[in-house]
Amino acid sequence: QVQLVESGGGLVQAGGSLRLSCAASGNIFSIDAMGWYRQAPGKRRELVTTITTGGSTNIAGPVKGRFTISRDNAKNTVYLQMNSLKPEDTAVYYCYADITTIVPQLPGDYWGQGTQVTVSS
Repeated sequence: QVQLVESGGGLVQAGGSLRLSCAASGNIFSIDAMGWYRQAPGKRRELVTTITTGGSTNIAGPVKGRFTISRDNAKNTVYLQMNSLKPEDTAVYYCYADITTIVPQLPGDYWGQGTQVTVSS
């Protein structure tokens, strides 16, 4: 069994910062890409940013220049530093990881439970 546990969400004023963390644990052989998605009320889940094992990143236009993704491969943890937050960043943020399990040795997409980020104006 694989678990992704997120932390760091909360309420912040516009212009403020938050840092999200997501730690993967359990039946893990290897982790390829990790990343963050978000879903605002009444909207589809959308990509925020992803990062490969080697550190290559992909980031969505609306958050470019404000959000930064990083990871600690030794800790199976991915981080999202969010600066200059705007009310439109309000959403549930979901951690994602492409994980190959030990037994059976199969790749798969795994998701965290989501953490609420609310930005007040």
